[in-house]
Parts: sequence; C-alpha cells; structure tokens
Amino acid sequence: MIDRMESRYDIKEVEARIYKMWEESGLFNPDVCVEKGVTKKDAEAFSVVLPPPNVTGTLHLGHAYEDTFQDIIVRFERMRGKKTLWVPGTDHAAIATQAKVEKELQKKEKKSRFDLGREEFLKRVNAFAKESHDTIVRQVRRMGASLDWSREAYTLDEKRNRAVVAAFAKMHELGLIYRGNRVVNWDPKGQTVISDDEIVYEERKAKFYTFRYSKDFPIAISTTRLETKVGDTAVAVHPSDPRYKKFVGKEYDVDFCGTPLHIKVIADEAVEKEFGTGALGVTPAHSMIDWEMAQKHKLPLIQVIDEHARMTIAGPLKGMKTTEAREWVAEELRKRGLLEKEEEIPQNVSTSERTGGIIEPLPKLQWFVNVDSKFEIQNSKLQGIKSGAKITLKELMRKVVESGQIKIMPERFEKVYLHWIDNLRDWCISRQIWFGHRIPVWYKGGEIHVGGAPQGNGWEEDPDTFDTWFSSGTWTFSTLGWPDETPDLKAFHPTSFMGPGYEILFLWVARMILMSTSLLGDIPFRTVALHGIVRDSKGQKFSKSAGNGIDPLLLADQYGADAIRMALIAGTALGNDVKFDEQKVKGYRNFSTKIWNIARFVLLNRPADVRGSNKSVEADPRGYVAALQELKKEVTAHIEHFEFHLAAEKLYHYIWHTLADKIVEEEKAKLKDGSEEEKAASYALLEHLLLESLTMLHPFMPFVTEEIYGIFTPGKMLMVERW
Repeated sequence: MIDRMESRYDIKEVEARIYKMWEESGLFNPDVCVEKGVTKKDAEAFSVVLPPPNVTGTLHLGHAYEDTFQDIIVRFERMRGKKTLWVPGTDHAAIATQAKVEKELQKKEKKSRFDLGREEFLKRVNAFAKESHDTIVRQVRRMGASLDWSREAYTLDEKRNRAVVAAFAKMHELGLIYRGNRVVNWDPKGQTVISDDEIVYEERKAKFYTFRYSKDFPIAISTTRLETKVGDTAVAVHPSDPRYKKFVGKEYDVDFCGTPLHIKVIADEAVEKEFGTGALGVTPAHSMIDWEMAQKHKLPLIQVIDEHARMTIAGPLKGMKTTEAREWVAEELRKRGLLEKEEEIPQNVSTSERTGGIIEPLPKLQWFVNVDSKFEIQNSKLQGIKSGAKITLKELMRKVVESGQIKIMPERFEKVYLHWIDNLRDWCISRQIWFGHRIPVWYKGGEIHVGGAPQGNGWEEDPDTFDTWFSSGTWTFSTLGWPDETPDLKAFHPTSFMGPGYEILFLWVARMILMSTSLLGDIPFRTVALHGIVRDSKGQKFSKSAGNGIDPLLLADQYGADAIRMALIAGTALGNDVKFDEQKVKGYRNFSTKIWNIARFVLLNRPADVRGSNKSVEADPRGYVAALQELKKEVTAHIEHFEFHLAAEKLYHYIWHTLADKIVEEEKAKLKDGSEEEKAASYALLEHLLLESLTMLHPFMPFVTEEIYGIFTPGKMLMVERW
C-alpha cells in the first residue's frame, strides 16, 4: 500500500503512464490473459473488430465517441472473465484517400495523377496513408482504447489482399459476381464509378421544362434535364392513366431539335401519374430507373453524354458541357414553339461525397455482385438455412435479421435496414481509381483468369480497383485469418457485437452481412449497436471535410481522456446524436478531481491496524454495501443493454452525491474522534465502497480508476479485476 497520494491529480502524466503499463502487461491480448491465468482457457469468448478509421488525416471527436462506446463494453466483458478480443485496424478508404492526395497534388504542384503515372502516384498515396495511420493510432491509444495491438490490421495489407482475392474468386465461382454493361453513377470529376451510398444530395434550384418532341407528337412531357432527351427511346405512362391509354404501344418518328428519335409509348407502374404531365421521357443510357424500364420493355439504349459530362451526339450539341447543352435545347424548343411551360423548382442534385462532382448516370462495363440470383450456400451455420439450399443474397441478408440471428439496435434501424434490402440493386464493385486492391482478373487474348497472378507471359491484369467496401466487407473474418482456418477464426467468429455509427448501416454493416453469409455461411456478428453522430455546437456533423473536427488529443491534454469519454457518453441514448459541449468536458474533469480527492481522504485516514474491520463491512448495519450491490445490478443491466448513458449517470450521482456528500461526511467524525475499532470499521467501509465504485466506473473512466485502484491494492490491475 502506498501511504500517500499527491494533492493534485496530474492527468497528463498519469494517463500516459497507465496506458504504457496496460500495453506492456500484454493483457489486451486474450492469449496473454489465459497464459497469466487472468482468464480461464475455456472461458466464453467475446470479440469485436474496430470499425477501421480512414487513413485520410486525423481523428475527430466522432471517432473518440465511437472508440469510447466500444471500449466500455470491451472492458466490461473482460472484467467479467470472458476471453475478450478487440481487433484494431485502419481502412485505406480508396476514393477518399486518393481524392485527398490528388487535391494536394493539384494545389501544390498543379499536376494530376496522370502526370505522375500509376507507380509514382501510388508511392505518394501510400506515404500519406502511413503518416495518417501513425497519427490515428496515437490518438486511439490516447483515448484509452484497450485494443490488442498485436493483431492490428490494415484493409490494404498483404493478408487482407489475400482475403479479398479469395473472396472475389469464390463469389465468382458461386455465380455471384459478373461483368456487364449497366447504368452506374459516374463521377466526372473523380473519373470513376461510385455507389448509391456514396452520393450526397444537395438541394439546388432547377428549371422544370414541359415540352413536346415535335408539333405532331401527342404527349407533353416534363424534365429538368433537357440535354438527355436527345437520347430518349420511349415515353412511359402509368397503365391506369386514362389520358394516355389510347397511345400505349404506338411508335413515333420525330425530329427533336435536329436529332431524329424513334419513340415508343409504354405503360409502366414506376411512373407517377401526378408528377409533371404524368408522362416520362425514357432515357435508358442516362437514368438507372429508365435503364431498368428499358430492360423490362426491350428498349434500345443510346448514349449521348461521355465520361467528362460532354455531349457525344453528332451535330451542334457535340462537345458541349451538359449545362450548356441544356440551355441550347431549351432555346431551340422556344424557337420551334415546343416549350409549353418553364418553372423554377427545388431539386436534389446527386453529387460525389468525396470530390463534389455532379453525378452522371452512364452505361459502363463494370464488375457487379448479383443480389437477386440464387446460388447454392455452402457450409451453412445459419438458422433455418441448410447447406446446399438455393437462395439469393437479398434473401440471406433479410433472413438473418428477421430471424433474430443478428440483432440491430435501436430497433427502429432494423426496419430501415429491411426497407433498404427491398430496394437493393446489384452492387457495382469496380472503380476506375489507382489506390486500392486490383480486381484479380487477368486477360490474354480470349482467355480470362480469375484469382492470383497466372503463370506465363502475356497476361494483363484488369486495370480497375475494388470499391473500398468490398475489402472492408470482409473485416470481421479477414482480421481473424480467413481464408485460412485459423484458431482466431474458430474462437472469435462470429464476433459478439459491432458498434459503428448509424450513417454506415448500408455502406458497411449490410456489406459485412452480405460477405460473411455468402463466403462463410455464417453471420459476421450477433449484435449491431448503432450509435449517433457527434455534432458541433451548431448541430453540424464533425468531419475532416467540413474542417470543424476537434483533435481529441488537445482536449485530452487539457481535461483528460476520462473527462472526454464521460462527456460524450453521459446523457446520450443509443442511436441518438451527441451535441458536443466543452463545458461538459470541464465538468467531468472536475469529477476526476472529486474522485481523486475522495480516494486521497480515505487513504490519509487509513489506520495503522485495520485487522477485523472487514467484519463490519459484512455486517453493514446501515445498508450501504447492500445499496451499492443493488446499484451494481442496475449498472450491469444498463451496460448489457447498451444503455451506457444511464450507467454513467447513475455512477456519477452515486460517487458525488451519495459516497462523497453523504457517506464520507458521516464517517468523518468517527475517523477523527472514534475508537481504534470504529476508525478501522469506518475506513474499511469507505475503502470497500470506493474500490467497488472504481470497479464499476472503470469501463467509463479507465485511467483515474486504474491509478487509484493500484494505490490501494499494489500489484493488482483493475483492468482485469472481476466485475
């Protein structure tokens, strides 16, 4: 026992020393816990993989919240004696990282990636990613995250690349991956395909035009994108719309602003009768909805816009930007007397999340994951789905959630997930960028090889890279050694829970379910606990792109990581957004000081002889020990149900208002003027209540609790004490 404590709690010194002690102990590693006898060899496993932060810069408070959220449950389960693994890692975040480096390259050197060439450009990106990684890891450690650093992974490292190649090859073999021409979201600025989930919708003012193709065309249509109408092949109306029934099935040849068009009138349920004129000009090459109609009605596809958002059609429009072409067509319609109405409306414009470019739907030859085609599931460990059963990915993704094999919390997000599954299209997994995993397909003449590099000369690898979510979709099992049958994979998969923000439910959580069920025949995790977004004082999301991110390290040095953790957790229910307030952090810094002062007071009043005092604790005539045990039951239940905010608030109020304000005050007289026996009993009670309180508070405020616990119980580490 150390007989004294410093009068002042030195946050910065203590937190640095304590994290170093944890790391050097090796006890973040479940194997070491078993070796040292802290955890039983046959203990129940509890595993989590860290949602890997992108190597695009530094972390902000949103990441600190996410790490704290997970660390609470990890520390709690470790203290319950489970064989607990929390796997760290970072994400190469292909488009985001490449876009960041390209922006800097243009700004500083006035060059593009094409000026440098693929090899030199990738050297620059990898150097940037390494620097970002080192900063991120330093920040994660500083916040107290109890990760097993011996198992750190990177989505673009050699092991994960091997997993990605194996995943692609197996899914291709199962018939789940194909190469085909489909309309995709094309980013003219980034010169690549992006997914639906990487689109940001910006509200802008737009002109809404109502017109006819020619004077003798019987139907007027409305659009905001006149320039695409030179690629129309049909007009679609609702089957039950009486205005247009007599025209359905008819075909017309028209001269539209100098461009000859062959237009067929079709009936389709996708048309909204009340929108515009109730008739829709169908442009199969430049709209996903129209492309789907074209497949159904066997319509031709005419591409009139290229990858640089310029017109390709012969005549005066050729080479024009789409915005210029829109104005030209509008003026031509006015001249011809075909423009019936013009009005200004608000419109949601699709833009690329990473580059800000306006998305242009284009037909492209790409690699896709087929979500609607049945395949034979292998080695199924899924409830109600036997090995050899024929099932689609959509059905799999739906069944594992509906059956309760995967629980999504809060419950409202389960409905959101299932609705998204209903509307899921085939997933385009190829990207036209250089940074990332290359598509493992090789070509030579008419031959195709799928998988690792083939033997012999003359083979050329597909130039495209994977959508970053393909590699991160394997995260729960690639980090545990798949495609090999490793001890880690056997012991820790499926993982116990996943704790990301609700904004990546579709981007990542759903993709992990897709990849794990199809490749392993098993779920990736049992519970998904979706937390909210940390917002600034104006309610805006903290993000690197917005430039409003606060470095947790600066705050931690000023107030302590413990204070930040409590400020982010207390008062915020699962799935709700956090409005960050620095005053709240100051308040919990004061709480750290309060805990320190309580402990110091107790230690200063430690009698020379404390023998026999435990009997008075067990007797507990005033019910303080019993009340604390009731609190422990409540706190345990709250943590088990991811109600961290309630557990944190109850512990705060108990320690400050019950332990400090009431019990300590009551015991002061005995400690000062009581008999030796009374002093020993009083001390024993306070020490018991203090150490039990520290144990419960540890998952939330690990540094100050570990430091004080070690002072009172030398040689013991609170991190692995029993809950």
